[in-house]
Amino acid sequence: MKSRLFPMNKNHYYHHNEAFALEAGGTINNLRIAYQYWGKLNKKQDNVIWVCHAYTANADAQDWWPDMIGSGLLMDTDQYFVICANVIGSCYGTTGPLDINPETAKPWLKNFPKITVRDVVNAHEILRQHLNINSIHMVIGGSIGAFQALEWSIISPELIHYMVFIASSASASPWNIAQNEAQRLAIMADSSYFGDDPKGGLNGLKAARAMALISYRNAETYNSTQKDGDVGLSGKYKAISYQQYQGEKLVKRYNAFSYVCMSHLFDSHQIGRNRSSVEQVLGTIKTKTLVIALDTDQLFPPKEQEFVARHIPKAQYECISTSFAHDGFLIESEQITQVVKRFLNNSK
Repeated sequence: MKSRLFPMNKNHYYHHNEAFALEAGGTINNLRIAYQYWGKLNKKQDNVIWVCHAYTANADAQDWWPDMIGSGLLMDTDQYFVICANVIGSCYGTTGPLDINPETAKPWLKNFPKITVRDVVNAHEILRQHLNINSIHMVIGGSIGAFQALEWSIISPELIHYMVFIASSASASPWNIAQNEAQRLAIMADSSYFGDDPKGGLNGLKAARAMALISYRNAETYNSTQKDGDVGLSGKYKAISYQQYQGEKLVKRYNAFSYVCMSHLFDSHQIGRNRSSVEQVLGTIKTKTLVIALDTDQLFPPKEQEFVARHIPKAQYECISTSFAHDGFLIESEQITQVVKRFLNNSK
């Protein structure tokens, strides 16, 4: 079947003309899905790599994973058709809280419907079918991106040949959910979140991001990278400047409403919901799977990846050493490339 050709390295949009049913109830009409891709779909249509992005990322996977996607890299754009779709509820092109609610003719904002990981994967499926992609060579994602990869391998067991599951889990833990709720409380302590302004809640978002960063890194990282000399009583600590800078950086590119939406999506990750036990569901996965853990990850400790690998038939497990904790899945490109290449070579 002839592949679709588009200009590369910019958002493309698919508009779904049918009502999109949500797992938690309700629908989104005229769902818009933003996506980007690199490379070309071959005649056999067996060279697709689908990248699933994390929390506040977007469809431009080559931007936030620059050492992973490109000519000669792990996801070699001379060989593969690499695609990434923005998730529902984000603010990077796919339908989200800043879009207009047709019932009120105003932005959804805090009233945007609850989105789950399964909703996101169902949207990926719609886009896949629209693009005439009949099989996926590899799906890869870290953190919330790995939620999507795992769920997709369950929903469509014959579709995906290889899955690379990085720094994630089979379900959101109480530890994860508690951190998400603490961040939501920070946002909702900002009274502007409850108004009609799309820029509402930004001070709360700044605080939430500062809180989140502590879970993405660890004490060792902060103690080495943000170490001060004697600053006396000035209060000019590197750690304070870093937290403020990172909070300000996010509010320039994101919004509080999408952040809350993503936090609930995070909480919703539970592959056993309305199915059976998590162990039994993992046991149904037919995709050849590589599970990668990060030894210093506090958000998703390695034992959670060990659990996933133990229950997926013939899954391979690798633990990478990193000083960057959870953020290592974005930074340790060389190590991830090595273990993924070894996995692919050994699985042929």
